[in-house]
Amino acid sequence: MRPARTTIGLVLTVAFVVYVGLLLWLSGNWLWVEGWIFGVWWVCLAATILVWLLYRDPALLKERMRMPGTGGESRADVVILIGIKVFFLGMIIVPALDRRFGWTPRLPLWCEVCGGTLLLVGCVPFVRAFTDNTYASQLVRIQTERDQRVIETGVYGFVRHPMYLGAGLTFIGGELLLGSVSGLLLSLVMIGILVVRIFVEENLLIRDLEGYRAYREKVRYRLVPRVW
Repeated sequence: MRPARTTIGLVLTVAFVVYVGLLLWLSGNWLWVEGWIFGVWWVCLAATILVWLLYRDPALLKERMRMPGTGGESRADVVILIGIKVFFLGMIIVPALDRRFGWTPRLPLWCEVCGGTLLLVGCVPFVRAFTDNTYASQLVRIQTERDQRVIETGVYGFVRHPMYLGAGLTFIGGELLLGSVSGLLLSLVMIGILVVRIFVEENLLIRDLEGYRAYREKVRYRLVPRVW
């Protein structure tokens, strides 16, 4: 347990230095309040999830640490996951540079407030997805070695992909908080990638995970309740 705690501490320290440092450095303003808020929020969210997994679900923590391509997932999912990681990095770089060079008009204060609210709201389904589903891997695969089964309780009783719902809300909220129109457009592209991944994931689950077809009939909405 101690080596795991040390590793997580190191990861979070590096994440804080790199993530917050990169955001503020690229913006050209180390006193950028919104940048600090967003950077510290993201690191705190990651810390909360990692610590919870370390003590409550180490098997899922181990699964989440798998690198793309190591779980027998499809080539399409490997490409999609790498794309998600690249665009996520872009969602740090683009709003910071937009802030520095003024590529697009800065969003008004009320948009930033709405963005902060969406960050908080998005945390709920995102974090609950980890606590409710011990099979919430970052890879689209069937975890036969862990006897994976369908999870249909908690937030999974409302939508079939609550983690993507939470992520989508935080993507939009983060770019609104940072006041970046270009970053906001990038977040919409990121949500589009998540939608594509939902189709890839559900095709696999319907085909290979017993009970998922019945679960899909029970919980009708993929991402947004009463919408889709």
